[in-house]
Amino acid sequence: MKQLFTFISALVAAMSVHAGVITVTVDSTRYQTITGFGAAACDGAMCPFGNDTQPVKLLYGPTSKIGLNIMRMEISPNFIGDVVVPEWNNWDSPYDWKGSLPSAKIVKQRGGIVFGTPWSPPGEYKTNGSAQGGNSDSQGKIRAELRQDCYEKFFPWLNTFLDYMKKNGVNVDAVSIQNEPDWWVDYSGCLYTPQQQLKLVKNYAHMLDREKYNGVRLISAEPLGFDPNYSNMLLRDEVARDQIDIIAGHLYGHPPLGNMKSASVLASKYGKEVWMTEHSVTDNIDHLPNWHEQLIFAEELNECMLAGCTGYIYWYMRAHWAFVGTGEAKYNPGNTKNTLLPRAYVMSHFSKHVTGSTRLGTSASVTTGTNSAFETSAYIKGDSLIVMAIDTTKNAHDLKLKLPFKVKSGTHLLSTANNSLLQETAIEINEPVGELIVPLPARSLNTYIFMIDQGSAAIREMGQTDSKGPKTYYDLSGRRLTKPHGLCIEKSSDGSSRKVYIDN
Repeated sequence: MKQLFTFISALVAAMSVHAGVITVTVDSTRYQTITGFGAAACDGAMCPFGNDTQPVKLLYGPTSKIGLNIMRMEISPNFIGDVVVPEWNNWDSPYDWKGSLPSAKIVKQRGGIVFGTPWSPPGEYKTNGSAQGGNSDSQGKIRAELRQDCYEKFFPWLNTFLDYMKKNGVNVDAVSIQNEPDWWVDYSGCLYTPQQQLKLVKNYAHMLDREKYNGVRLISAEPLGFDPNYSNMLLRDEVARDQIDIIAGHLYGHPPLGNMKSASVLASKYGKEVWMTEHSVTDNIDHLPNWHEQLIFAEELNECMLAGCTGYIYWYMRAHWAFVGTGEAKYNPGNTKNTLLPRAYVMSHFSKHVTGSTRLGTSASVTTGTNSAFETSAYIKGDSLIVMAIDTTKNAHDLKLKLPFKVKSGTHLLSTANNSLLQETAIEINEPVGELIVPLPARSLNTYIFMIDQGSAAIREMGQTDSKGPKTYYDLSGRRLTKPHGLCIEKSSDGSSRKVYIDN
């Protein structure tokens, strides 16, 4: 009886550890190409790093452990006479723009993208006469907006920021119109309705000096919950649409597969990029994030990709709930200053491998055993096929992969609470296969990277368009081209689109 009990106990234990098979089918449907991943150059109460460039040195560049390539910085509205100037700051601008300059230089040196976001235009341009948002008794409870007679001053003001950065060695890649135009705040802020943003862009965005500042791109205002009304109104207007290169927003209160996915529909139609420019999954928590919270972050990254996102920019770089430790004693051990935190390694699954790839279609089903809280996505980049898999349950699974072409070798990158933050294991493949089974550990984040067999007919098909009929071409700003050349958007008669390079 004792032996039977022991056998049954062992069987139950084994079943709880390994719950069955999940099948993921990857198809050849192509979606968005991923520009990259990043964070804001700030910590604490939005303080820029100044001469402390250790966070960007740890996080940015293809040879770093994390591989970020997009940096967000504030375009401050404050005159230097209105702020406390740190001792290290040798100002050569009327505005306090120098704080992010040292970090921006390193990001650009490492091949990254730098963009700026205004929290407010200068106070003298606004209805309340202040850079503050107006939502406090001390500020008079005035809804601060850009004055109608100052619309024509807004883009020339952005030009002065671009000029300052360029003279100091940083060619800024893009500028945004406004941080959270729909959120009435008591800190630096400015309100715009979708109609006001449309008027500003349609009538005055031509004043942004793209030619002088290396083809700088224009990002839409970044609403708090990625309200699609802001971007859709711009994209439905032909004049405004020609001025906007990237639509953007944040995820506060609205998960990726809601508003952002909705906003991506028109953006994709017109060849615009979609950037999530600020969110922190576990903001202002009183503890270091546990592993379940890290997996929730991984799911957000994955869902952003499924929603059509081309750029994901986290909030602070350095915070106990972000990528780099602060050293605050109450969050130690595990929060050593200027050391990489677990969330950075979670980000690296995407930033190191998904950047530059094109997302492919996927579907998943549990074929045996219990249901699983499971997410997946897949990408192609050169000769590599990448499959992401996230499982938040306590059960391990076998993951059966059905691929659209044969692969000949592979690598499994694994992050779990019990193993190292990034464990790398070779996947043994004896001969090219289009279907295989790989391990999916419990409560894990997984990246499976396969080398595509060049002899496979399917890979040749991947280089061709999936549809027949006439094609039209657009530049990366969505303007239709009479003759395609260079990097451009190819749109097929069935509505599908992709980035192509045409050398002529």
